[in-house]
Parts: sequence; C-alpha cells; structure tokens
Amino acid sequence: MSRIPKREKAIVIGGSIAGLMTARVLSQYFEDVLIIDKDEFPDLPVDRVGVPHGFHPHRFTARGKMITEQLFPGYEEDLRKLGSPSSLNKTAHIMTQYGTVAGPYDRDDIKFSRAALEWVIHRRVKAISNVRFMPKHDVLRLITTTDQAAVIGVEVRDRGEAAGSGKKWLADLVVDASGRASKLTQWLEELGYEVPAADIMKASIGYSTRRYKLPAHMAHLSEEWDVINIMGQPSNGTFTGVFSFIENEVAEIVLYRPGGQYPPTMAEQFDEAVAALPSPLIGEILQELEPITPLRGFHVNELYRRHYEQMEKWPSGLLVIGDAYCIYDPIFGQGMTVAAIEADLLDAHLQEHLINPEAHFEQRLLRKMQDAVITPTWWLNCSAVLEWEGVEYEAASEPLKGIAFGRRFMDLVLKEGTGNQNYQLFGMYWAVNTLSVPLRELYNLDMVSTVLHASDEGRKLLAELLEEHGLPLEEVLDKIIPQ
Repeated sequence: MSRIPKREKAIVIGGSIAGLMTARVLSQYFEDVLIIDKDEFPDLPVDRVGVPHGFHPHRFTARGKMITEQLFPGYEEDLRKLGSPSSLNKTAHIMTQYGTVAGPYDRDDIKFSRAALEWVIHRRVKAISNVRFMPKHDVLRLITTTDQAAVIGVEVRDRGEAAGSGKKWLADLVVDASGRASKLTQWLEELGYEVPAADIMKASIGYSTRRYKLPAHMAHLSEEWDVINIMGQPSNGTFTGVFSFIENEVAEIVLYRPGGQYPPTMAEQFDEAVAALPSPLIGEILQELEPITPLRGFHVNELYRRHYEQMEKWPSGLLVIGDAYCIYDPIFGQGMTVAAIEADLLDAHLQEHLINPEAHFEQRLLRKMQDAVITPTWWLNCSAVLEWEGVEYEAASEPLKGIAFGRRFMDLVLKEGTGNQNYQLFGMYWAVNTLSVPLRELYNLDMVSTVLHASDEGRKLLAELLEEHGLPLEEVLDKIIPQ
C-alpha cells in the first residue's frame, strides 16, 4: 500500500457509520480526509440528534463484523470496555409461524447500542492522523469544473451562521455518505444531470423500542439469553417482538411491523401488544423489568433504491455509499453490513485504480455496488416485506423478477427449517438474509429442487414456475434470481 502515491484531498459528507468506514478507507489513499457532518460529535456514547433511528436496535451480521474488524482491528474489545455483552453460548430463541428453534448461540458476537458502536468507531477514526472533522456544518451544493464534468469540492455553511453563501472546500474526491437525508439527486439535477427515478417500496414500517434495567432478582437473564425473536406473521398481521441486551445489562424490547399498522408508543398499549404476541415469553419477562427510558417510535414510510449507476453521464470525483444509495427494512440488520461491504469494495477499487488509472472509475464502482450488493439485498427485502398487507411497490424502470417465487420459496424454507427442525436449512435462511452468504448458496439448482420436492406445496410451486417460463429449472433460476 505504501508504494501507491496518495492523492491530495478527499471529503466525506456524513459522519455516521458509513461515513466513518469510508473515511478509514480513504485515509490510505489521500493525504487529507475531511468528514463534514451537521451534528456535533459527542464526547460520550450518546444518541446524536442527526440519527433519529439511533435509539433502536442495531447490529452487524457476521459479514459486516468481519469487514469492520479488518478496518478497525479489536473494535469489539473497545465495546467490551463499555460493558457490551457477548452472545457466546447464550440462548437464541426464534419463533416463526411454523415453529420454534432455540439453542446456544455459537459465535462470540458483541451486542451494542448504535451510540456505543458509533462512538467507538469515531474515536478510532479521530486517531488517524490525516483525518479531520468539520462538525455542525451543512453541505449546500457540489462544486464542479466549468463544464460540470467533474466534482472538485463542496460548499459548506456553519449551522450557527445566518443563511447565505458558504465557504468552498476543494477535493479530489467527494463521497456522499449522508444517509437518508442525502440531497445528491437534487444537487445533480441542479447541475443539469438526468437522474433516473428510484425504485420505491411503500412499506410504512413502524417500530417502537424501550430499554430496561434488570432488577437484582432478574440479573441471571443477561447470562442466559442472547435474543428472543418472535417473528411477525404476515398471514395474521402480528407484530415482530425482539428482546435482547446491549451494554451494562440493559435490555431492550422492540416491536415492529410493515404495512402501516404501527406499534404503540404509549406504555400501557405497548405492554398489551407485547403480551399479545404469539408467544408469551417476552411478555412474561417484561412484567419483571424496570423501564429506564420512555418509549420511542420511528416510522420508515418508503424504502428506496436509487439508480445512479444507470446515468449516462456521471461526474468524475464523486461517489455515493450507504443509505444515500439505498435503504432497507431494518429488521434483518442489513444496512450497516451493506455499508461495510461497499467500503470494502471502495478499498479494492481504489487500490486497483491508483495502480492502473482508468477513466470513469467512479461509475464502474457504482455499478459494482449495485450489482454485487444492492440488487440482491433489495431483492431479499422485497421478497420479505411484500408479504405484508398494505405494502406497495413502484418500479422505476423494469419490474423485479422472481419476487413472487422468492417470497413463496423463502416461506417454504422457513417452514421446513422450523417446522421440521431442519437446522441446516434454517441456518441457510438466516445466512442469506443477513448477507453472510450469497443468494446462490440457497437459490441454486440442488437446493431449490430439494426444497420444492419436499412437499405438495413445493411441487405445486415448481410446476407453476416451469409452466410460466417454459424453461428448465436451472435456466429459470438464472433468469429470475440476482447473480
């Protein structure tokens, strides 16, 4: 890495998890990296105003954890020092509409609040000598060359100053990691670029979360339980309820549901909704817990997938990463993992580009992010969320392929995995949904054939699929499942 000449300056818009990971990668290739964020960065692990969903449960999947460890070696030890617990050998209890799988969790994963994780990673990035922070500033617009073919910086304004023009900061590369508050589409259109419409899933997702301190006589729970996940049942319209732990023996309970029927945010109604879950397990524990926070709700009206990679022209010197590109249903914990994978792709492509520079590097990377990460994750989200009544999908260009099949197939996988205690298949269901393995580990000819031939329902789905496409099964899968 040291043999590669560094370019001069890079700017990252947004100092959340995606932005911090991006800055860590860029620090290897640029002499000076500047992170601009609208918030002040706290001195303690507390929720930031600019992250309204930060109070609710967050996690890395196995793949996200692996990449984060590569970027920030030993970061989990920092979390342990804040009181974050390990999940190793504690009971994971997952109930679906077809049955329950419960047993010891076999990985040493550290559980945390979003505030703790962000604080730990922020401190790591702050210690990098060529990374600087510019808090409490808004980015007003992109600065380009006269022909608008290249982005060469941004205009920013201190949030404490009156409205008006800001100051210009120049850079060789600008990366938008500002999340769902991104103004990138607006900025590009103001520069005369034609931006394709986004795919929209009108999911109307709601979740409500409360935190609790374990009373003395319940302290054993933190040593016994990793998670209790009572999965929502689309056919019955029930909430998903999840009980788990974060740092310092604080428990959290979240209720979740897509489709516009939001979980309650009043204490009495929340307790009643927990008690009404298909399993009484979380409700029984809740009766003994001591709340230490008010209930907080959060709504996600729409999930979107932007298509910057389809633009005929894209300015050099500009990239986008994380939620500014695509946002997902939070229940599978995919968002931070996708950001980590994209940061990993950025690292690989920057190394290749700086050794063998080629034109349109940024556009090629955006296409790689879309094809390798965003498209399969979006497909999985649509397969799961479109099961719920009240969810609608608006395709910007062409409709999603294979979603109806994907939805029914994943339901069969879950049914076989939990109903018949097929732990291998159950594990594969979660490995795919958490992006730990590619889609094709499950959606290949052997696996699909095995699952579909295991039941009358599966054989019926197979017959319908082959009749619809008029092709052998392997060719159908190549046609409708993202690569």
